[in-house]
Amino acid sequence: MKDLKNYIEENKDRFLEELFSLIRIPSVSSKSEHKEDMVRCAERWAELIKEAGADFTEIHPTKGAPVVYGEKIIDPKLPTVLVYGHYDVMPAEPFELWNTEPFEPVIKDGKIWARGADDDKGQSFIHAKAFEYMVKTDQLPCNVKFMIEGEEEIGSVNLYKFLEDNKEKLKADIILVSDTSMIAPDIPSIDMGLRGLTYLDVKVVGPNRDLHSGVFGGAVANPINVLCDMIAQMTDEDGRITIPGMYDDVLVISDEERAMMAKAPFDLQEYKDMIGIKEVKGEKGYTTIERTTIRPSFDVCGIWGGHIGEGSKTVLPSEANAKISMRIVPNQQHEKISQLFKEHFESIAPDYVTVTVTPHHGGPAYVTPIDIPAYKAAEKAVLTTYGKEPVPTRSGGSIPIIAGFERILGTKSILLGFGLEEDGIHSPNESFPLEQFFKGIETVPYFYKYFAEMHKNA
Repeated sequence: MKDLKNYIEENKDRFLEELFSLIRIPSVSSKSEHKEDMVRCAERWAELIKEAGADFTEIHPTKGAPVVYGEKIIDPKLPTVLVYGHYDVMPAEPFELWNTEPFEPVIKDGKIWARGADDDKGQSFIHAKAFEYMVKTDQLPCNVKFMIEGEEEIGSVNLYKFLEDNKEKLKADIILVSDTSMIAPDIPSIDMGLRGLTYLDVKVVGPNRDLHSGVFGGAVANPINVLCDMIAQMTDEDGRITIPGMYDDVLVISDEERAMMAKAPFDLQEYKDMIGIKEVKGEKGYTTIERTTIRPSFDVCGIWGGHIGEGSKTVLPSEANAKISMRIVPNQQHEKISQLFKEHFESIAPDYVTVTVTPHHGGPAYVTPIDIPAYKAAEKAVLTTYGKEPVPTRSGGSIPIIAGFERILGTKSILLGFGLEEDGIHSPNESFPLEQFFKGIETVPYFYKYFAEMHKNA
């Protein structure tokens, strides 16, 4: 690839400053107070894609955050790659746990520290700069379209309609996504699958108002206590989810595939040390990697009620709330799992409380075939830049819209991620190694090259 490394070296400071202009916009999709920030971030993305060499860019309003679209069609007869990314980020709270300002990027210890540094502004921006290089040096061998949305972190609720309404505009031979991770810089990998997601809110209500815990304690059920007891019943001593029907549709992975997964380098002690725990916990009979990729999981993502401010307040609260996340695997449908949870959770509620379950968002799991030309092109591109064959892996995370792409557009996706587990996405002190950022910009042009060649020879 002509002068690729030189181009990156000569422009790396500009690349970073342009990325930082995106990171500095607090595009938190889950909070209504950031509605204007979402628009600003979309506008900045449109500018950057246009400057990188797109024929044109458009900002499409939705009922929520706008979708950014851009394209460069060099020849309708050539294959087309649709690049997908998202510009929304998770809330940065609790702010006091950050070592730097979350929306003021800092470079330290060879990493970019900021909310969105990895997920997904840093990884998506890799594609803008790789595309720029290909256009500026007149080496682009295929058509490229960009679709950057602003609601991935809340389930891409309005993107499905955008897909339905713009099937012809979004027509492509493959969708290229960088929103996943590699095993390590010296152990490159490509995700071939994602778990799905079901997300719900639950509310447990007891008395009609907060009560004095001395006057009423011991005679009236405490909704927080009840909620904790109900949540504890959701898994058994073997780590299995107890919801009836939960495992009915789970795709059981063959012994051969489990053996292949076991070949991926994994050091359990390093894993525990990285996140500061003494021991792991999960479903009996499965390894840590299997528990986080091919098996369903149940987690409480937030729980609150009563007095949580400074100081004491002896109150028996009127209600308690929790946010529930269940990761699902191939063959499971998030709507069905959501209904099964609702029916079961409400059925085990004691008479002294009222329980309400509200489904939030979700999506099915996704698996990419590793024998298609696009996967082979990604594999060859990673080999070219990292010098090692990438390991095929499954991710425990979810990008619900990926399955939607195949269902609505009929197009498969390649999950060419450059993040690392240590980047701390969704957590305070999120980061992204500079080495991975620039390595990504170096890798993507080779994907275009190899994909176009394979498509031509097919």
